[in-house]
Amino acid sequence: MSTTAHDLLDWSPEAVVFDCDGTLMDSERHWQEARNRAFREFGLQPPPGFAEQATGLYYEDCGRLMAQSVRKPELTEGLTAALLDHFLELVTDDPVTMPGAARLVRLLSARLPLAVASNCPRVVVEGSLGRAGLLTRFQHIVVPDTGDRLRPKPHPDLYAQAARLCGVRPHRALAVEDSLTGVEAARSAGLRVLGVGPRPPGDGATRADWWLPALDAPELLAWADACDTPGAAPEP
Repeated sequence: MSTTAHDLLDWSPEAVVFDCDGTLMDSERHWQEARNRAFREFGLQPPPGFAEQATGLYYEDCGRLMAQSVRKPELTEGLTAALLDHFLELVTDDPVTMPGAARLVRLLSARLPLAVASNCPRVVVEGSLGRAGLLTRFQHIVVPDTGDRLRPKPHPDLYAQAARLCGVRPHRALAVEDSLTGVEAARSAGLRVLGVGPRPPGDGATRADWWLPALDAPELLAWADACDTPGAAPEP
């Protein structure tokens, strides 16, 4: 275990901000299938390595990248709309939480304010968490919003706003992320970061304070069980 991991285990945040897709909800596979269906709808094939390039992107940015990757920028609007339509259909039919997500959220929500910072549309985040029985555990859902001028990840806006809404300074909040796009957003906002899921290639994982294979890691659940902040709300 690295020094930063030890440091994180000895630290009690004042709020925790979760990513949704691929972190709380097992929906990255739905995004991948939605991208494939959108490409097929237009008679196209995703280029090699596209899935890795698209992971964690805001859906509008992903639609733009899809069009650029096949050198058909005129299809940006159509591919973006098809991508979202296919994803909503898939995630509605099969909402699944990531291993350990429900237990970790329940443990932490008894002790700390929680928020979600996601590149997905609000209807997707709230619908997914609602069907999983987790929506009421979060005080705030923060998504890209042109009205509030909140830019999607990798910009820091979502995480900075989530910490602000939770009433804490960014450096006192922990972000939980599965993508390097999200890790960069959280770091730029000043949060400490726990990375989860398959370890990224190269030195990508070192951008997080700690990287674990899943949210059901025993050391993480033990930390959450012991984590405490004075004045935290009781278990509902």
